[in-house]
Amino acid sequence: MKRFLITLAVVLIPCVMFSQAQITTKKMKLEDFPEKTTKIVLSGNIFLDGEIEDAVKNQWTVSPYEFCTMQEFEELKGSDDYYFLITVLGQFKKESEPGLEMLSLVKGGKGADAGIDRMLEVITVPVCSSRYPSGREISFISPLIDIIQEQVQAAMLRDINAYAGLQASSSNMEPIRGKRIVIAESDINTDVDSLFVGWLEDSGVEVLPDDEADALMDAREANTIVSYTVSPYEAGPGSFCYKMLIDTQTHKLYYYRKSRITKRVGPGFLSEELARVVRR
Repeated sequence: MKRFLITLAVVLIPCVMFSQAQITTKKMKLEDFPEKTTKIVLSGNIFLDGEIEDAVKNQWTVSPYEFCTMQEFEELKGSDDYYFLITVLGQFKKESEPGLEMLSLVKGGKGADAGIDRMLEVITVPVCSSRYPSGREISFISPLIDIIQEQVQAAMLRDINAYAGLQASSSNMEPIRGKRIVIAESDINTDVDSLFVGWLEDSGVEVLPDDEADALMDAREANTIVSYTVSPYEAGPGSFCYKMLIDTQTHKLYYYRKSRITKRVGPGFLSEELARVVRR
């Protein structure tokens, strides 16, 4: 009997310990975000920094914020008193060098000295090619800042949003029905032929030169959705392309897809993706 009681105790101890364990989810880790200061890290790129600074001053509402330099980021990144919005270079496993510039919102804290990839990532959005950016990113910094804010708020509400990211929270295109849809010419995959483009336009989707599409975003044209894609300048197998459809007035993200570039499939919206827009 005594041996049985000892065995039973050994079995029960892990169960009790397990019941007392507290699992800290990503949503829980973000609960302090509205009270903590977000440091907006200026990289030294005068073109992007100016746009980011203006967008934050005009639009940032989800937390207190301050601007800082890269040197200040290095000094403060180990403190969990701060979150940081910082421009980073994105390099994927099969790429020989970083191909993209991205905006990443991360939380400071222990382990940051080991690198930014060791910090808690809240949200990362693609901005432009790291080499020879097209210039379109200037029109899309403001929307991307609002997209980051919306995703932070979604992540604080539900764990599924915190872990799944933008693709999960922007998969419903039903609300774009009845809106003006504009696809920039450079956002279309080169394998999409002119007949298909003609069908798109006959179906009510406008295909416009990049500068005309971007002008609609700059003007915050009402009731309009504009495309934006981000991929490396020399996109090859192993790289990725990001495709977005963004409301020009509200900056709501209605479509977001990250797709792998292969020898057969290059960057840009594919015909089946564009057909989905028509069938919305």
